[in-house]
Amino acid sequence: MSELTWPRQAGPLSLRRPTPEALDQVLTWRNSPEVTQWLLSTTVDPDAWRVEWLTVQDDDVAVLAFVDDDVVGTGSLWVQDAMGQRHTGHDIWGRAQGGMAYTIDPAHRGHGYATHLARALLSIAFDDLGLHRVTAGCFADNTPSWRAMERLGMRREQHGIKDSWHAELGWLDGYTYGILREEWAG
Repeated sequence: MSELTWPRQAGPLSLRRPTPEALDQVLTWRNSPEVTQWLLSTTVDPDAWRVEWLTVQDDDVAVLAFVDDDVVGTGSLWVQDAMGQRHTGHDIWGRAQGGMAYTIDPAHRGHGYATHLARALLSIAFDDLGLHRVTAGCFADNTPSWRAMERLGMRREQHGIKDSWHAELGWLDGYTYGILREEWAG
């Protein structure tokens, strides 16, 4: 993502591109039960996870959120061809939709970092990438996550009943949120 400049400020957070050293810091908390309870991908293989975060596709964004020198969260944004109509030759379909995800270190929760991080990802999606729409999901029981999305003006578009398989917890309810570029206030 060469046209994006880093680092970027997001309230008290400094958003930076991943480095191997910073990812090592994330791995000190990424596989903890306090984090994996909210993720479909529960524990990850550290080496494979590092490679995934360091080799992001051109249209996608992977960032780490820092407070001073501490990594307090991760954020990702991926561009989707939501309409499946690239064959029409209209570039609009390739930028139709994006997906967003974020995770906050349990030791740093309760400071609004998820909201700051998600706001920055939405700004990148709409202001920098020109996406039409962004979606994000969470387990229904992850109240801090869905509250952050609602604070940013995202609307709950789906409540899936036992639609998400969690390796340790079984079938869980999930929410999907969405927001359009014209609804985005920044």
